[in-house]
Amino acid sequence: MPVIKILPHPEYCPAGTEITAPAGTSICEALLDNHINIEHACDMSCACTTCHVIVRQGLSSLNQAEEEEEDLLDRAWGLEPQSRLSCQAILAQTDVTVEIPKYTINHAKENH
Repeated sequence: MPVIKILPHPEYCPAGTEITAPAGTSICEALLDNHINIEHACDMSCACTTCHVIVRQGLSSLNQAEEEEEDLLDRAWGLEPQSRLSCQAILAQTDVTVEIPKYTINHAKENH
């Protein structure tokens, strides 16, 4: 199983951590399954940008972003070339390192 290294985030994962998830799982699902409650206002349907992450290592091992995801990412706060929507980024067998941006464009926080 691939390892996902999550860099420290003041709200979701203050110390940073490493988790594992089966290949074929989205990064968002893996985070949520491991009690890292990243926002996902659209319920992982690729309709918002609240689950935006920056893939610091292992980006090329993930599935290719589709046009719909790339169009949405244009609206994400702190967009970088390694940005992905975690609900659309599917793990392969390679370890990845992700950073959860400090902010989202979400005006109201959801309690999922």
